[in-house]
Amino acid sequence: MAQTRLSVVVTRRLPAPVEARMAELFDARLRGDDAPMTRDEMAEALQEADVLVPTIRDRIDAGLLAGAGPRLKLIASYSAGVDHVDLAAARARGVLVSNTPGVLTEDTADMTMALILAVTRRIPEGLAMMQEGRWEGWSPTAMLGGRIAGRELAILGMGRIGQAVARRARAFGMRIGYHNRRRLRPEIEAELGARWWESLDQMVAQADVLSINCPHTPSTYHLINARRLKLMKPHAVVVNTSRGEVVDENALTRGLRAGEIAGAGLDVYENRAEINPRLRRMPNVVLLPHMGSATVEGRIEMGERVIVNIRAFQDGLCPPDLVVPGQG
Repeated sequence: MAQTRLSVVVTRRLPAPVEARMAELFDARLRGDDAPMTRDEMAEALQEADVLVPTIRDRIDAGLLAGAGPRLKLIASYSAGVDHVDLAAARARGVLVSNTPGVLTEDTADMTMALILAVTRRIPEGLAMMQEGRWEGWSPTAMLGGRIAGRELAILGMGRIGQAVARRARAFGMRIGYHNRRRLRPEIEAELGARWWESLDQMVAQADVLSINCPHTPSTYHLINARRLKLMKPHAVVVNTSRGEVVDENALTRGLRAGEIAGAGLDVYENRAEINPRLRRMPNVVLLPHMGSATVEGRIEMGERVIVNIRAFQDGLCPPDLVVPGQG
């Protein structure tokens, strides 16, 4: 007898090749539009699915998991981060959680460098000037930005993405420092030309550009707070392509308005899509709509990793990107 196909519920629209493959392999319930599921819709999905495929915007908390049906055995998240899932509640119910690590490393590192250049070279200001017809011709002192070669790039979080940022920045002639929970091996430091700072305070005080590339955990929440922001040089720039919660956004806004920090490039925000309106009005702030991973190649690879995790589970194997171990 043919094996019963897994019931897989997908919470958002995914790239067409990914959806086609899921429909081929599983009993897939795909999203008709790209609107996030309501809480009631999510509760219904958890009741009927063997596998749920959520995204980073889907909050799957203990309350939702408490109402999950007995069939739910895997949450195969279409995301690198998993802070949107209550991992302890999932573990308690024997639900596996997988993610898609490493897929978006190069794309996010590219966007980090793009933001560094955009802020230091005032690219959005120049673009707005041209689009609004305000440019009156070249001038020796107009639109002066800063050269990044020779500047100190401080990387907070030296995992895959942090190291990819370091490689790019080194090619631009930047000096690399980093702070991490664990120091890298000497050969990796040598390859990256990176100096380890045991003290985060000392690192941010020396930074010309601070790049945030660490995950959001209880220990990293507001790691860049008002006190640390005040340690930074007045000409320093903050770039965040990781998680908005790592930065105290109100403190950052105050520092920018007071001229204590020269600029910021942000692709993520503390309150998700609820962006501090004062940030929108600052010419020295570049805001992007969480598009660091937004490449066709990257999003398809994410879907392929999700499928690999589901198929491994279906075959009775451990999903290769398991986050929460199952309970025997």
